[in-house]
Amino acid sequence: MGTAEIKCVLGIPSGIRLARRRRLMSAPPIIAGNAAGIALALSALRQGAVIGMPTETVYGLAADASDPKAVALIYAIKARPSFNPLISHVASIEMARREGIMDQRAEALAEAFWPGPLTLVLPAAPGGRTCELARAGLPTLALRIPSHPIALALLSQMDGPLAAPSANPSGRLSPTQAGDVASELGNKVEVVLDGGACRAGIESTIVSILPGSAPALLRPGAIAREDIEAILGPLEEPEAHAISAPGQLQSHYAPRARLRLNATQAGPDEVLLGFGLGAPATAENLSASGDLTEAAANLYRLLRALDASGAATIAVMEVPSSGLGEAINDRLQRAAAPR
Repeated sequence: MGTAEIKCVLGIPSGIRLARRRRLMSAPPIIAGNAAGIALALSALRQGAVIGMPTETVYGLAADASDPKAVALIYAIKARPSFNPLISHVASIEMARREGIMDQRAEALAEAFWPGPLTLVLPAAPGGRTCELARAGLPTLALRIPSHPIALALLSQMDGPLAAPSANPSGRLSPTQAGDVASELGNKVEVVLDGGACRAGIESTIVSILPGSAPALLRPGAIAREDIEAILGPLEEPEAHAISAPGQLQSHYAPRARLRLNATQAGPDEVLLGFGLGAPATAENLSASGDLTEAAANLYRLLRALDASGAATIAVMEVPSSGLGEAINDRLQRAAAPR
């Protein structure tokens, strides 16, 4: 859909436009993240619809976090269990302070890493707009300021939080391109704003900052543990079996094919996902140079491509666990877990 077509669509009354498109389209339009595209996305969000939104980590399935019906639609589209909370995305630290209670530790992390791929789990602030369903009934909420310029522009004009988990069926590979969202979710979403390939390629790091508790790493992600510990000191591990943030389910981020980890070569009915100089030249490689940042950015894209090959199993070479390798291995282990 080009700019001229978007402008034409914007001239149709909103309710008529969305209902008409649901009838006529089998997949959502992928639209440019320019002023006209953002205006169309905002119109859909304000009617309680769900859209695909780019961030620097992965594409999100975004809805008005203050609207329980819109948030319920996210859970339904993803077939996501309602005990699994969503991340609320906001445009500024000032807006974050209206949603969550930030102590000095949270303020220090926000100063260092926002906007960016860090999510903070905080006590919910009285009067915050994130609804209870988005928090999965918890007294806490997950907050983030994304750094992607299209996401920031959308959030600034929305002037309120957007709940936005990854735009994929629950448990499956997260999308890192607009086309991934359209192919996975079809016309279940109104529009997908195209922001190009996601720079980080894996989800945000999640840290809980709660009164009377030491900071805990709830999910490794696009910011390495070491960078956070340089500010706060050692991070604790989350309580076993306690779901207080996204990405804590044992089986998650999975392709349809099975995964076999720490492989050295592919067996029968397998394809190989390599890492580093030791990988065969014919194999897909997360990073031929062994760069973990490059590997993280390529992870979901290459898993999705190998899954499309029809192989029964994806054999994955060993990835070091230092730095961003912790987050990469977390995703691989959850993808390989029993389903």
